[in-house]
Amino acid sequence: MAEFTHFNDQGRAKMVDVSDKPESFRTALAVSSIIVNQKIYDKITNNQMKKGDVLGVAQVAGVMAAKKTWDIIPMCHPLSLTGIDIDFSWENNHDEYILHIQAFVKTKGSTGVEMEALTAASVCALTVYDMCKAVDKGMIIGKTYLVEKTGGKNGDFKREENR
Repeated sequence: MAEFTHFNDQGRAKMVDVSDKPESFRTALAVSSIIVNQKIYDKITNNQMKKGDVLGVAQVAGVMAAKKTWDIIPMCHPLSLTGIDIDFSWENNHDEYILHIQAFVKTKGSTGVEMEALTAASVCALTVYDMCKAVDKGMIIGKTYLVEKTGGKNGDFKREENR
C-alpha cells in the first residue's frame, strides 16, 4: 500500500507525516457561488434580512471554517494560518442573482492551504443559504473549486479558464 499516502501498512487511514517537509510560503484561492432570487438579493443588499447582515455573517463563518478545517476534514493537518480574506461580488443574470465568493488563505508551513480555502468558500455559501432559507429554499449553491495555489513540493497551480 506504499503508493497510497493516506493508508498505513494495514490499509487503514492515516494522516500523512509532514514533519520532514520544509516550510514554505503557501497560498490558495478558491471560489463558490450561490444563486438567489430578486427578493433575497434585495433583502441582502438593503440589509433587510431578519437574521441580520448576511454577508458579514457569511464572511466571519468563512474565516472560522478555514481556521477549523482540520476539525471537519479527517486527514487535514491543523495549520497556523497567516491570512484569510473573503470577497463577494454580485452578478445579475436575468431573474437570477449570483453571489460570487472568493476565499484567499495564506500560511507558512509544511502543507498547503487548498482545503482551507475550499472550506471557507463552501461555508460562506452555506451560511448565506441558512440565513435566507426562510425567504426561499430554492437557492442553488454553485460550483466550488480551487482557482490557484502557490508553494509546496508540487509547485504552483493555476486553473485553466476553459475547464
